[in-house]
Amino acid sequence: MPVFRIPSTIWFPDPEQAHPSGVVAVGGDLSAERLRAAYRQGIFPWYNGEEPVLWWSPDPRMVLDPHALHLGRSLRKRIRRGDYRITMDTAFDEVLIACARVPRPGQDGTWLSADLRRGMGDLHTQGIAHSIEAWDGDGTLVGGLYGVACGRTFCGESMFATASDASKVAFAWTVVQLRRWGVTTIDCQVHTDHLDRFGAREIARTAFLSDLQAGLDRGPPQ
Repeated sequence: MPVFRIPSTIWFPDPEQAHPSGVVAVGGDLSAERLRAAYRQGIFPWYNGEEPVLWWSPDPRMVLDPHALHLGRSLRKRIRRGDYRITMDTAFDEVLIACARVPRPGQDGTWLSADLRRGMGDLHTQGIAHSIEAWDGDGTLVGGLYGVACGRTFCGESMFATASDASKVAFAWTVVQLRRWGVTTIDCQVHTDHLDRFGAREIARTAFLSDLQAGLDRGPPQ
């Protein structure tokens, strides 16, 4: 199955034509316009910063129904204690930089390149990309995550933590808020045990794309 090369125009192939690995296309820039077009088609960038951009739409797709969120006992206790103050869209650039720099087991953060951070920053300015921040009692940023809003789908991208459970608390807060705002699907992209414990599950790419389109047709949550 072929992997398409992206032209200079804003275009992506049908994600159902992806390579079995999940790669849809290669190349192109990381402008806000191209990123927005990609996410609205269920495609996201993931690559080594020293290589051409790779665009992915894996099958199956890991998703979380906001109403299916599962919180472990210890995490619920930490949330009740109020160990961290949670905010939204107050430190977008700082969250992206931390996501790129803070090591995570089995994942190389170099894919979050300066070009991608710039494109995401433009989406943030447009009100499309969002960050959620966790702060400790001293006012230090110790965890957070960011993602892209697409109609009734929120596409989670990356998270980081430098203090115990900080990103988990931020994620739990995010899911609860998205549920209140009418988001129906949280795109988690690919399976991890961490997401599985939160209640996320794998579905066929076809089902994910159908849900994504239905959410886009309904418009953004109110």
